[in-house]
Amino acid sequence: MAFSLGSITEKISSAFGGGAEGSFLGIDIGTSSVKVVQMRASHGAAILETYGEIALGPYGGQPVGKAVKLTPEKTAEALMDLMKEANVTARSAGLSIPFSSSLISVLEFPKVDEGTLKRMVPIEARKYIPVPVSEVTLDWFVIPEDEEEKSAFDRVQAPAQKPRGVEVLLVAIHNDVVNSFQTVASTAGIHVEFYEIEIFGAIRSSLSRGIAPVLVVDIGASTTKMYIVERGIVRLTHLVSMGGQQMSETLARSLNWDFEKAERVKRERGLEDSPAYSADENDRIKSALLSTLSRLFSEVNRVLLSYGQRYNKNVSRVVLTGGGASLPGLSGEAKSSLSADVVIADPFARTEAPAFLADVLREIGPGFSVSAGLILRKLKST
Repeated sequence: MAFSLGSITEKISSAFGGGAEGSFLGIDIGTSSVKVVQMRASHGAAILETYGEIALGPYGGQPVGKAVKLTPEKTAEALMDLMKEANVTARSAGLSIPFSSSLISVLEFPKVDEGTLKRMVPIEARKYIPVPVSEVTLDWFVIPEDEEEKSAFDRVQAPAQKPRGVEVLLVAIHNDVVNSFQTVASTAGIHVEFYEIEIFGAIRSSLSRGIAPVLVVDIGASTTKMYIVERGIVRLTHLVSMGGQQMSETLARSLNWDFEKAERVKRERGLEDSPAYSADENDRIKSALLSTLSRLFSEVNRVLLSYGQRYNKNVSRVVLTGGGASLPGLSGEAKSSLSADVVIADPFARTEAPAFLADVLREIGPGFSVSAGLILRKLKST
């Protein structure tokens, strides 16, 4: 049931002599798979010890690549199987919360003292949260205003604008979601040091420091998440109900294949031609995958345009991450379709690993952005 992504973990362990002491685990539980990364800190560097991914479909009677809803106990079973196969030794972890199970919004308030703001935020949050505030875990912080980054246009136009207040980044997670993940962790024998919405892990491992706005596009199995980040702050989020599973389903219908074959072909050859297929089949495979990707790219361009019109700023680049970003040939197609520079996330670039793994880690890296980002948060605090 597990993908072969962790099949060389024994070589990693032997190369580094990995062990549980000082090691930390990043756990990313998605809709179609669970991913883990284990690292430790050494002389200021993050040392990769092991990693792995296991498909959740078979645990719910579905094929590999399908999104499923499992009980916490069944999810814990998959996690334990993965930890065993990947030779995981750490028992302390950071665990990601799905973006779809959370709310992230930027709210505007008048400039008031801190005490008044603390009273205002929960009241204003009720307008954006579709359930009682008592049913969610709420967090927020004031987005700092960098005066030096104002443009000449801002300075010239400032007198004609209304007085500007403060912006607050609001984050809310339903308590039921947290309780469910707590059950998964305790059943699997994991001590969770912190929970974090997946968006922040992906950003931490995929972006370098910079002030220009960047669009992160996280292509998952059932959804694609888009986050615009400026000066390290999430300014805009957007969720689209399409991803890798939809690509495989369209490919299966187009060539009259079962889902398993379509999923395998998508992962192995993607948008690139293969000598295993005729010219006509290669064209049909590419067209089927692009039928989903073209709609996705159109949505990305819409987000880029909308942000530019709202804030009078151009997004400097698009970073593709998530399991779908490992699709062969995606980079070239994205560069020709999107109105910005495009790069593929490389979260393992900030870690130390054996040289023989370099190509593999670059290839599968985008799918482990969240797991790696969780660990980087821990290592930065130690």
